[in-house]
Amino acid sequence: MKRVLGILVVMILVLSVFAGPNHLVIFHMNDTHGHVWGTEDGGGFARAATLINQAREEVAKEGGAVLFLHAGDVNTGIPESDQLDAVPDFLALHYMGLDAMVLGNHEFDKPFEVLEKQYEVAQFPFLGANFVDEKRGGPVFEPYVIKDYGDFSVGIIGLVTEQTKVLEPIYLGENTIVDAEETLKKYLPIVQEKADVVIVLAHLGYHADGGRPNLSVEFTTSDELAENVPGVDIIIDGHSHTLLETPVVINNVIVAQAGENAENIGRIDLWIDDGRIVDWRGEVIPLKSDIPEDPFIKMFTDAFYQLGSEALNEVVGVTKVYLDGERAHVRSDETNLSNLIADGMIWKTGADVALMNGGGIRAPIEAGEITYRDILTVLPFGNTLYVLELTGKDIMDVLNYAATIPDGQGAKLHVAGLTAEMKGGKATNVKINGKPIDLNKTYKVVTNNYVAAGGDGYTMLEGKPGYDTYFRDADALREYIAHLGTIEDYTSEERLIELDQVK
Repeated sequence: MKRVLGILVVMILVLSVFAGPNHLVIFHMNDTHGHVWGTEDGGGFARAATLINQAREEVAKEGGAVLFLHAGDVNTGIPESDQLDAVPDFLALHYMGLDAMVLGNHEFDKPFEVLEKQYEVAQFPFLGANFVDEKRGGPVFEPYVIKDYGDFSVGIIGLVTEQTKVLEPIYLGENTIVDAEETLKKYLPIVQEKADVVIVLAHLGYHADGGRPNLSVEFTTSDELAENVPGVDIIIDGHSHTLLETPVVINNVIVAQAGENAENIGRIDLWIDDGRIVDWRGEVIPLKSDIPEDPFIKMFTDAFYQLGSEALNEVVGVTKVYLDGERAHVRSDETNLSNLIADGMIWKTGADVALMNGGGIRAPIEAGEITYRDILTVLPFGNTLYVLELTGKDIMDVLNYAATIPDGQGAKLHVAGLTAEMKGGKATNVKINGKPIDLNKTYKVVTNNYVAAGGDGYTMLEGKPGYDTYFRDADALREYIAHLGTIEDYTSEERLIELDQVK
């Protein structure tokens, strides 16, 4: 008997010596923006859950593990989610077994109390090493988390884009976003002491292929981070909505991002031996319609979808033309929908001028009946109309800033009650209601509370005299469309005429 036991011990020792590397599968999503629910064409959390659960079952058989991460921007984009403060999203991710997420800039679309409620619902770590309390100096949420898998461990550091200070400044309060690269250098040695593999879960944006935003704040991108900070193994990124069909390698760092709107899920397979990555492969998997939806996730998210659907389906008007709110168009040109929105802001408030940021327009409206759901999809942020008293000189400051914004940025300006020519980074021939602008005159200007507070770089408006009407922008648009009744056509005229193109 002792001999048999001895042989068994020897066999176990031999097998352990020749055992293969440990297998870790990382699933990742980013910028899901309320898209909990898929369509007949695919997408959605329930299909993602199916793939994750299948992998958990398969990898468990070989003694491996699955790690599931979200790279930020859970909030804002689908009315059924927006009206419920993204509770369906966070609950679904909880039941899908999400291990951690990093805070995206759209996690700050609503008051901080909402983010705290979401944290309680989620019951998984919200990471943000560089999201700090200005008074206390430390991170508001967890800076990093360590996942121990027995034979190896993984450290995950969360980094939030510094762009949040320009894009979503309203609800930061006494908190701020500090330099991502410097923050990583601070925490990296700490995490390296505790973990074999280091992942940066980042909501920074990937711009190695160009298109870097022009904002009034210094900010870090994921490709810069990979280039500048040695010691990181993987960066799981979000924010730029980039679809990297296979991860890119920069300075020996694997950088991955999986598009947007729960249309895909990223998968990275790692093989780890003696605490080192010895092999890997990565891909982005489209969540096609032939992937079955996980029945449990589908069941309870469908229940949330039904809440308030009757009110959302209320018909408020009719359009006989396509109202263009395509992301690429409203961030580059004026469209019939952007003009409609700006005109509605003046109609609601009686202002002389309306200012609207293209990044606040999130979807088009198809020809046919227009429902409240359609309008909330176009204007999902819950912003309110804010009336400012601006001199002609103040308005020129706004227009001169707008003239420097390249195509593709959310700060692209749309107006009503005003025309101007934009050339060489300056506004000229400015007219308000057909008359040349008077630099000394005070005008009534309506925008949304986001822009009024300096959002999208319009810092020249911060602190200007004015008041919040507390009219939601979506409700103002609904009332204006109801006033129009049937939209036979709508102008897409250029009100800010670009005599040269800023790229």
